[in-house]
Amino acid sequence: MDRFQPVKQRHAVKLREYYEHCDYGLCEYSVGTRLMWRSVLHSEWTEIAGCLVVRNEHKGQMVFDYPVAGPEGDEEAALAAMEHDCLEKGRPLIFSVVPACRIAALVARYPCLSICDDRTWRDYVYYRQDLQLFAGRRYSGQRNHIKKFRTLWPEAEFRALTGADAPLIEAFWADYEAEFPKGKNEKAKDELKLAKQMLRLAGKPFFLTGGIVVNGKLVALSLAEKCGDTLIIHIEKALYSYTGVYPTLVQEFISYFGDGCQWVNREDDAADRGLRTSKLQYGPAHLASKFTVRVQNALMTRGGTEIPALKTERLTLTALREEDIPAYNALVLDGARNRWWGYDDVAGLGAPVEERSFFQVAQRDFENRQAVNFAVRLDGAFIGEAVLYRFDCRGGAELGCRIAPAYAGCGYGTEAFAAVADWALYELHLDRVVAKCFRENQASFKMLSACMRKTGEDETFFYFEKLV
Repeated sequence: MDRFQPVKQRHAVKLREYYEHCDYGLCEYSVGTRLMWRSVLHSEWTEIAGCLVVRNEHKGQMVFDYPVAGPEGDEEAALAAMEHDCLEKGRPLIFSVVPACRIAALVARYPCLSICDDRTWRDYVYYRQDLQLFAGRRYSGQRNHIKKFRTLWPEAEFRALTGADAPLIEAFWADYEAEFPKGKNEKAKDELKLAKQMLRLAGKPFFLTGGIVVNGKLVALSLAEKCGDTLIIHIEKALYSYTGVYPTLVQEFISYFGDGCQWVNREDDAADRGLRTSKLQYGPAHLASKFTVRVQNALMTRGGTEIPALKTERLTLTALREEDIPAYNALVLDGARNRWWGYDDVAGLGAPVEERSFFQVAQRDFENRQAVNFAVRLDGAFIGEAVLYRFDCRGGAELGCRIAPAYAGCGYGTEAFAAVADWALYELHLDRVVAKCFRENQASFKMLSACMRKTGEDETFFYFEKLV
């Protein structure tokens, strides 16, 4: 998953291979949106198992588009790779702009998740024939505006725009900026800047570009692309001084480029009141939802606010306490004891070791719902720890246990391990708990064999799991 590369113009043809036949119907699943907003969203892309995977940065978090499968793409494998990447890097798995047709797949895949559908970002989707014909009473306003435009400027013509029209397009931007409302907010100004950059790609094979010309002057332009059976219009700009030019542009552009499409997507309104009013007046067939799906683990949804106390025949398991710090540090820093632990606690700190370092890591991991560190106690004294961690967001987690040397060989590890595994399966309602041990670690092999089922091995580890 480190093969991601920033989206650049030279990648457009490769991205288009996926988007050309994509049936999601949302503007984000297109070359135009990826190129236009790449600097804002820091968009990156890669190919996994024949699927296009795009990730962006939104509000300081990394979020993924839903994978777009090619002809032989394996959506399941792409999702699994995304899950593994987030798990290894300790990041939440967040999908943004998920189309409605893929929500059921995510709900079926992940036991715990939250779903948000923000009205602000829904795309306005219209029947192509509605915008091409403007037939019926509800479009009388658009027809009247088009009639007025044709009356005032009978010589106006619509035509495709190519790279050779760059001077004409540049002149249009000068005229447009002269009419641009001075009070427009910074978001609108930024969008205009990006639109101007995009029009430099007029004539590229992955874009459809056209405009209305009056006596050699470009008075309106639009840029779009076809994705599946949807014509996605990325840019619509016109000179307001030409009354009726906007509905005329919409009708002419779709008549010229819309063949083979059932739908027209005119993108979202970004919560702009004027845009919202205008787009609603054109009678959308529906507003296409873009769901944000945050995949959560069972600890996030069912773990409570405190680590519970567990009791076995001889032991009590609780959260770590301040008075445990000396004994806990001794356990963590016992190199001989921890050579089979499989994790370098000191290197994992990323900072010099201080008295409270390991204690604070355990606290922070639980606060972030990434792990549960249980202190194993015998008659109240700290003798080891059992850690439930690596929550995989699909109903599983890994369990590890280590006991202080003075208490080894008495079965305390097995007892503590079994207690936490049962808590994970029957209180957190995980589907499975997994564990592993080095092949040379016969003590751990014996303990895990007593609690779990062996599922496999490789050159380094034996693997185990326990299911509900």
